[in-house]
Amino acid sequence: MMQTISAILALGPVVPVLTIDDVETAVPLARALAKGGLPAIEVTLRTAASPDAIRAIAAEVPEAVVGAGTILTPKHYEAAVDAGARFIVSPGCTPDLVRAATDSEVPFLPGAATASEVMSLMGANFTHMKFFPAGPAGGVKMLAALAAPLPAVRFCPTGGVTLENAPDYLALPNVACVGGSWVAPADAVKARDWGRIEELARAAAALRK
Repeated sequence: MMQTISAILALGPVVPVLTIDDVETAVPLARALAKGGLPAIEVTLRTAASPDAIRAIAAEVPEAVVGAGTILTPKHYEAAVDAGARFIVSPGCTPDLVRAATDSEVPFLPGAATASEVMSLMGANFTHMKFFPAGPAGGVKMLAALAAPLPAVRFCPTGGVTLENAPDYLALPNVACVGGSWVAPADAVKARDWGRIEELARAAAALRK
């Protein structure tokens, strides 16, 4: 049975946002993150290796819930689902993506950065959204301001979120979790330093409110 987006975002306080260049790193990277306490993982569709990385994680790392990010079109959505993605993330949203999400069993986390965008997505029955780009869009202050008029919505802020400022986001009542890439730094991935990544994941998992 497919998990809801709310259940997936509740799996940990941080959703690692990964850009994978080498498919051979995908499985050990996902294992390290899940072992450290961050099972929900977003693999961005920004590289040629991304679909195969999602496919490998979905097949070989049952303890992880792999999603696909940077989904811009219904064609991207379909390709990500075919690769085994268990949730879909977009930096924004379009009517075409809303239709694709409505037609799919795989849950969708659409992006929003303004009150109007949030209200439009609420009108399409979305209650959970990616707040992107979190830092440039106003960060903690913006999300705190949105909480009063739009209390039913829960956000996953991504973009400029770090270990240092993540607690400020997670302290907000309308933040379900945060998305970040700091738990899988490029140098650690390149060095295959899975122990370091597991430690970073464990530190991030300890940020739970």
